[in-house]
Amino acid sequence: MFESLQVLPQDPILGLMGQFLKDDNPNKVDLGVGVYKTPTGETPILASVKAAEARWMDAEATKSYIGGPGHVVYNSEMRKLALGESHPALLANRVASIQAPGGCGALRLGGELINRAKPGATIWMSNPTWANHVPLFGEAGLNIKEYPYYDRGTCSVAFADMIATLERDAQLGDVVLLHACCHNPCGADLNLEQWAQVADLCVEKGLVPFIDMAYQGFGVGLDEDAAGLRLMGERVSEMFLSVSCSKNFGLYRERIGLLLVIAEDSHKAEAAGSQLINIARGIWSMPPAHGAAIVATILESAELTEQWQGEVAEMRNRINGLRAQAVAKLNAVCSGADFGFIEKEFGMFSFLGITPEQVARLKDKFSIYMVGSSRINVAGLNDDNMNYFAESVAKVL
Repeated sequence: MFESLQVLPQDPILGLMGQFLKDDNPNKVDLGVGVYKTPTGETPILASVKAAEARWMDAEATKSYIGGPGHVVYNSEMRKLALGESHPALLANRVASIQAPGGCGALRLGGELINRAKPGATIWMSNPTWANHVPLFGEAGLNIKEYPYYDRGTCSVAFADMIATLERDAQLGDVVLLHACCHNPCGADLNLEQWAQVADLCVEKGLVPFIDMAYQGFGVGLDEDAAGLRLMGERVSEMFLSVSCSKNFGLYRERIGLLLVIAEDSHKAEAAGSQLINIARGIWSMPPAHGAAIVATILESAELTEQWQGEVAEMRNRINGLRAQAVAKLNAVCSGADFGFIEKEFGMFSFLGITPEQVARLKDKFSIYMVGSSRINVAGLNDDNMNYFAESVAKVL
């Protein structure tokens, strides 16, 4: 059976993890893996999560299945967290949602539904985008095309090129994949005016937005980071939204996400929801309960919600502070270079703007690990390694 199979190359980020663990340099710095880290380099369990978990474990009375759509309270509370409590689509019962194993599960489930509704549909992705978007949608059977997004010369969104490409080349019924906030890998986000222009284009051309929100609360704020997708959801008749609880709840290994579908009316939303349950039944059958129960326990408790919001704000403020520190240190030691763009971006990620050869030298000579595109996880920096990082970059420049 396996005679024809070839050994596949390791995922670049997973490969970096392995190399980092084997590196015995005491000054080594991991800026590759996309997880939040404290000043001491740990990825902690949030206090609100610990409290919610204790409450749930004490109250849980069964290990029976929770049903195809997932945890009922989780679904309800996450809809409100993403769209806002009074979003017109929610009030009109135009939203279907289903619990999924992480943001990846939600994205793949959305891709499967698109391909079931319109086999071989085209999905437009930003250049660059998160690397796993390609296999998630490609292996669901969708045709992938790219629109320009990031201008490496100006280190900003290439918005005019983005709009021009979609306006010229996207066709009726095509799907447009957008990052809600904290763009991975570049950190450059659309502003609200730009969101409005993309929404107008989607309405004008009959395009279907698919918005991926993995970092709500890590950019400006929980509501601010969702403002663009909420505006989009008010303008268009159909929309997909995938949500991940890995980052803002710190539930990475629990693999807890949600897929929301906004349909033209309540009947079409019901049809979409039934199709999603049917697709999920053929993949994972029933969803796990633990992560959803933790999130539901937090969001239905005013006390725990307030605690959680404070922890999200703490993580966000630390990341934004690290961006400012990195700019100051890099500009001080890298003669003739200006890294000010890093401070203008949002979330955990940014391109450093150096060549793959320089990235390799940082790893080989200084044990500073990042992916070849020069994407760095800003949260991997801290007071202990900031100077070493900046001085090492100056040396490779």
